[in-house]
Amino acid sequence: MDLTVVSTFRCNSRCQMCHVWKYPTAPEQEITLDTLAKLPGGFDNLNVSGGEPTLRRDLAEMADILYPKARVLEFSSNGLHPERLVPIIKKYPNIKVRFSLEGDEQTSNRIRGEKDGHKTKVAGLRMLKEAGGTDLGFAFVIQDENVGQLLDVYEFARSQSFELATTTLHNAWQFYKNDNHFYDRTTVAKPVEKLITELLKGRKVKNWFRAYLNLGLIEKVLGHERLIPCTAGSDFAFIDPWSDVWACNVRSDIPLGNLARQSWSEIMHSDLASDGLKKVACCTQNCWMVTTARTAMRSTIVPQLPKMRPMAWVLKNKLKVTLGKPIRFEDYIDYGTVKPTPQVPRTPYLGTAHKANKLDRNRQTVAEHYPQLDYINE
Repeated sequence: MDLTVVSTFRCNSRCQMCHVWKYPTAPEQEITLDTLAKLPGGFDNLNVSGGEPTLRRDLAEMADILYPKARVLEFSSNGLHPERLVPIIKKYPNIKVRFSLEGDEQTSNRIRGEKDGHKTKVAGLRMLKEAGGTDLGFAFVIQDENVGQLLDVYEFARSQSFELATTTLHNAWQFYKNDNHFYDRTTVAKPVEKLITELLKGRKVKNWFRAYLNLGLIEKVLGHERLIPCTAGSDFAFIDPWSDVWACNVRSDIPLGNLARQSWSEIMHSDLASDGLKKVACCTQNCWMVTTARTAMRSTIVPQLPKMRPMAWVLKNKLKVTLGKPIRFEDYIDYGTVKPTPQVPRTPYLGTAHKANKLDRNRQTVAEHYPQLDYINE
């Protein structure tokens, strides 16, 4: 099982597709080390995210607690405070780190609302590499404003011996935003084909399966159904800053329990969790993010191996690329059927005086935690 710990809703970025920075949590109300210590061992990928996790002063202690509990411990960060990760990486060199990077310097800084962010992230990953880090990379959110630079960012990451993780524009409760929509689905989807081809050309087996994940991103961008059904609540779960456990980070109507008040076993075997799995089984959300896709692609028998469907696709198209033949994307993707998309403009905040809301220590209910309530992906 994969687990994401959303450690805080405080953030020092001002992203146009994520407004978590407008709704910061109070540090004293955020999930504690004692609560995290209650987690069992045996997780596959355990991702510490936010908000911005490096704003937690106890991040090093958090790493000490969580590192033994997972095959892979990951930190998803905006990369603005890489120095705070250096002592952690020196102690645990194989911790996975991904810094958000959205294109070239001008584009990334504009989308993320960060002055000198691009420069800080690039220098920061190099700093972590010098500290001994072995699994370092960037994370790229594919959207209208940056898709034309997707291949350039991949080539840059590869030239630095860094990884590149991709996701695409979507809605989720930790974004405090439910109006992330594409302007032109086809224009966003098409360039991803080139990335898929490049991923299959390389020698890294991991990249071959990232190619299949990106095929799923094309389908998601076009508004098509998922390649593989979702397994939220059984193969992955989320914990928010209030210690509430959720089947996923999209639907605020599928809580599983609260780790501060319950044990992990009590949560996973509760009636609430059972009801949640029933909701997942009939869910119509069109989600295909790294967490939801990676677990869906994974074998239920041997979790370190893929299911047969992605395995067959990868082997077939890897062979084609190796032989110098083009991938016939038209065999897999119907560009003639594209779901209509609302035209909701995204506001960049770089250079503006827009400030975050004050810390609100009185949010108690789900409706108060997540006032938008409905987060739709289609």
